Amino acid sequence: MPHYIAVNNTLVEITDEEYAERQAENLAAETAMLNVRNRETRNELLAASDWTQMPDSPLADEAKTSWASYRTLLRTLPTHENWPTLEDSDWPSQPS
Repeated sequence: MPHYIAVNNTLVEITDEEYAERQAENLAAETAMLNVRNRETRNELLAASDWTQMPDSPLADEAKTSWASYRTLLRTLPTHENWPTLEDSDWPSQPS
């Protein structure tokens, strides 16, 4: 099956190797963007839960420990086997 790219509003046929190379480049770029987006989300979740670890937090010790565990899971998320293509179930759940 032939593959084409647009060059100056003209379709140009490319080889299977060139097509595979472009596909690999696109996948690498998508993965890099997903990595950045997941890190931003993770950092936002950590920042939103900072208050739980403050000395004057209104939380009981048990709740504070649960939040500390949650925050540890967030920090180690980049080492998850599915990183950066995480499923919703790969993200830790906030303590209630």
